[in-house]
Amino acid sequence: MRYEPVIGLEIHLQLKTKTKMFCGCPTHYTAVAPNTNICPICMGHPGVLPVVNELAIHYGIRMGLALNCTIADRSKFDRKNYFYPDLPKAYQISQFDLPIAIDGHMDVVVPGGEREIARIGITRAHLEEDAAKNVHGEDGSTYVDFNRGGTPLIEIVTEPDFRTPAETKIFLQELRLIARYLDISSADMEKGHMRCDANISLRRFDDNDKPVDIGLNPKTEVKNLNSFRHVERALEHEIRRQTKLWEAETPPLESTTRGWDDTKGVTTNQRSKEDAADYRYFPEPDIAPLALAEIANEEKGKLPELPVAKRTRFESEYALRPSDARQMCDDPALADFAENVFSELHVWLESIDDIQDVDVEKKKLAKIVSSWLLSRLGGLLIERSIDVRIMKISPENFAEFITLIATRKLNNAGGLQVLSLMLEGGDNDPHHIMEEKQLGRMEDEGLIADMVLRVIESHPAEVTRYKAGEEQLLKFLIGMVMKASEGTADAAMAKNMLLVELKAE
Repeated sequence: MRYEPVIGLEIHLQLKTKTKMFCGCPTHYTAVAPNTNICPICMGHPGVLPVVNELAIHYGIRMGLALNCTIADRSKFDRKNYFYPDLPKAYQISQFDLPIAIDGHMDVVVPGGEREIARIGITRAHLEEDAAKNVHGEDGSTYVDFNRGGTPLIEIVTEPDFRTPAETKIFLQELRLIARYLDISSADMEKGHMRCDANISLRRFDDNDKPVDIGLNPKTEVKNLNSFRHVERALEHEIRRQTKLWEAETPPLESTTRGWDDTKGVTTNQRSKEDAADYRYFPEPDIAPLALAEIANEEKGKLPELPVAKRTRFESEYALRPSDARQMCDDPALADFAENVFSELHVWLESIDDIQDVDVEKKKLAKIVSSWLLSRLGGLLIERSIDVRIMKISPENFAEFITLIATRKLNNAGGLQVLSLMLEGGDNDPHHIMEEKQLGRMEDEGLIADMVLRVIESHPAEVTRYKAGEEQLLKFLIGMVMKASEGTADAAMAKNMLLVELKAE
């Protein structure tokens, strides 16, 4: 008998508004003393009235549109009642039967997966306030920091459309990227800005590969998942655990909640799973219903190009390989920088009269840009602990640098030195740096010929072995010429001259 995982996700995204969902307290609760960013409203004091953060409404609708959802014309807030130390009102202001967005979807590309493209349904997306944060002391005591309480959240609930842990991981990574492109959340799981609970059950198939179960079996909700790796590992563990239960004829009989212990690599039982009736939802009496049609139309006009569309366009417009396009588009700032670089480069490309095949030239340029932007510049930025947002190289400067490489006025060794100097600031013009430091390509045939002769005279043993058939030694001899020229000689010219001299001897 075969068992198929049936997985759904509940994701909470912390919205990066300046103030909380229903009051004017700052949302920047990190690096400040506990219980500093609080007020009577977010602490739930008697008689206070919540006021909706309008920007959070815009952000929620923006995410709904990006997930292909239908935006409600009318929405409202509700009280979700439960008692817990991190919820001072003993209820959370959330949304129940009239969320801001419903019935969306996201297509997930799964390289090498059982299904290459998985369409994941989005059941709903609704707004709510975050709870406070429990802090567990070394003495066993638990303290509550209310700074986070009231921070705006959007909760995204998917259909149970995932079939593998890998699909959930890719979905979450893409959702994080969408949030960053929309500029509504940093969606950093490690910092708690994006949190995920995973629901999983198994569906049985008989020996004829037909489903045995009608409907869905009781699900297990796994909490405490604060990284993509945790989500994947926890689901893999649950698949193994639940498969053993089914094979032992002791399947889960009720929905339960389990916590993930990443150190031990296991889930542990916490409690039976609540349903909507347990929370006794009722409309929030202090907040009027929301009319969203006008805001939705406004947000439609401001929706940016989303990651999947940008990756596709980068591949077709700039002739980038899919892997390079994905790496560039994984950071909105890097994607913008790359696009501006290509824009400058194409002006240069169109000015060259002797190009026979523009598509071939574009592919060549794409490889050069990818190599220097992603590998070499990326490596230098990591060494200096900076990123593309604050570096001192402009797209115009980098495009000019790429033209020097593409036209072979600057070789790889010299190029790396020029790029390092550009990052240090001051004069960021690569042409000026190349000339000032004398790093440009050496084109004097007489000088290169002299170096070639000196290399041949200085390495008689290698020359003899080359002539005896060890042709790989040609690379060694070329390297010696490049060393003698401090990396500025034209490598192709040096190679041709070496071949001529070695044949003549």
